[in-house]
Amino acid sequence: MRVVICIGGSVLVPGLQADRVDAHAGVIDGLVSDGHEVATIVGGGDVARRYIGTARDLGATEYDLDAIGIDVTRLNARLLITALESSATPEPAESHEDARASLRRGEVAVMGGTVPGHTTDAVAALLAEMAGADLLVYATSVPGVFSADPNERDDAERYDRLTAGELVDVISTIETAAGSKAPVDLLATKIIERSGLRAVVLDGTEPSRIADAVAGNADGTEVVPDG
Repeated sequence: MRVVICIGGSVLVPGLQADRVDAHAGVIDGLVSDGHEVATIVGGGDVARRYIGTARDLGATEYDLDAIGIDVTRLNARLLITALESSATPEPAESHEDARASLRRGEVAVMGGTVPGHTTDAVAALLAEMAGADLLVYATSVPGVFSADPNERDDAERYDRLTAGELVDVISTIETAAGSKAPVDLLATKIIERSGLRAVVLDGTEPSRIADAVAGNADGTEVVPDG
């Protein structure tokens, strides 16, 4: 199976602890040992937000803020590459074409962000589309997709299964609510919908849940193609 895994920066390196990076690398190594082809996209997390906040106070443009965030995602990706025992791209891929080439060489493709305006959520969806992935896994800090932001609403309901079209509708509603944050951004969901991708959104703070999802035992929200 060809699997694309998007790991949030706040999941992989919440406090830059080596053991957390090592645990996620171990799961990826295990998937490779089981015969899967794996690509991993790493987010920026709180470290990126801190840099972006300081740069905003200094008057940086939104484009420059995105570029700073991308730099942090690539630093986080380097940490993951360092921890991997499997053959991996020697440094973070800077384009989808480079990541696909790594997969074709039998390597674990690892990348952070690519260009301003695209979150790592969207980067992962685009790579899954380009590489013809069998499964796209979003390892987030929440246990799936909810009817509302669970940090804002106590009555938010978790969905166990959604079609891609339903996912777009749910995320659109969450993103338009003031102060709310969706587990996957809207651009990524639209790429998932147009490509007919299978996806899972789960709580990746326990890395073994990623392996469980690949094995077909997802504890999160499964996203299936429309129809």
